[in-house]
Amino acid sequence: MISTRTLNRTLLARQLLTERVALAPLAAIEHLVAMQGQHPNSPYVGLWTRLAPFALGDLAALLEDGRAVRSLTLRRTVHVSSAADYAWVRPAVQPVVATALKSSYYASEIEGLDLDELTRAGREILSGNTLTRREFGRLLAERFPGRHPGRLADTVEVTAALTHAARNGAWGGWRHPSGVAVALAEEQTGVPMRTDRDLEALIRRYLAAFGPASVMDAQAWSGLTRLREQFDAMRPSLRVLKGENGTELFDLPDGVLADGDEAVPVRFLPAFDNALLGHRDRTRVISDEDRKRYAAGAAGGVPMVLVDGFAAATWTVAGTEVTVTPTRPLADADAAAVAAEGARLLDFIAPGDPGRRLVLADPVT
Repeated sequence: MISTRTLNRTLLARQLLTERVALAPLAAIEHLVAMQGQHPNSPYVGLWTRLAPFALGDLAALLEDGRAVRSLTLRRTVHVSSAADYAWVRPAVQPVVATALKSSYYASEIEGLDLDELTRAGREILSGNTLTRREFGRLLAERFPGRHPGRLADTVEVTAALTHAARNGAWGGWRHPSGVAVALAEEQTGVPMRTDRDLEALIRRYLAAFGPASVMDAQAWSGLTRLREQFDAMRPSLRVLKGENGTELFDLPDGVLADGDEAVPVRFLPAFDNALLGHRDRTRVISDEDRKRYAAGAAGGVPMVLVDGFAAATWTVAGTEVTVTPTRPLADADAAAVAAEGARLLDFIAPGDPGRRLVLADPVT
């Protein structure tokens, strides 16, 4: 049996959160498979909290030259991934991306449309171009009159592999960016999209960064369903463990398990960080009580602070002021460690600003 604290320490190690590592940003993104990118600043903070050294220009350069891209992948949400990984991860998770078209948001506007024809038209319009969704939708509506331009553009983003312009992933935004522009992935990255779905590779990469984990954990991370058959096929080549609650957990045969008693540093995680969202059972990093408390705001992302490896506070940014709100009273030593790490965060997001400050609020009740 593997304890929750061992799962916690193992997750932190595999997520590069036990200590900042000297790893190239692109290699770190690939190790993590993909980093949540709904808010432009999130992957920057996610890399800063994991790597030493890391500068804003490091990720910006990867996005500018197409070695990293921002697009819909895991859980049908925006992630930043390497161009090489996007070429196979997007096809692997395409079934969950495609489920968007079943929602009422699309239904009435695409009813009766030939989606293959719409996708071909979209690819033709985008060939050689990077267009804002508004402009892309307008051009699509000229070919499909009577349809909502925005829904047409959104639909093609679901049915085809489109990536966002580098400017939409630039540092500066703590919320969803406006004026998103899209391009054909192959043209932005120079990497041909795979036509097959490599679920075994997806699972192995997941376990390397998030394991040991259950089938339901992998499904929660990817958004896919019915992965049990794939896990069963891989069972002879995986290590099988049991969690404290008896859940069957899978891992790579050479996956290193951390010492559950290891001391770990305070870490600030950005909104939507996969270290918090990468499992169905998240008790290895956040209590059920806290998870339920913030579930209502999860659509907007809840940046969290890890203390002793577990979520113990939320944090927000207003200008150059960071406010940390503990979910429970902190011991003096923990509060001091949060303040010290918060000061490092301010050094990163507001270097040299004399007005920057960290506020440690009273715990929520």
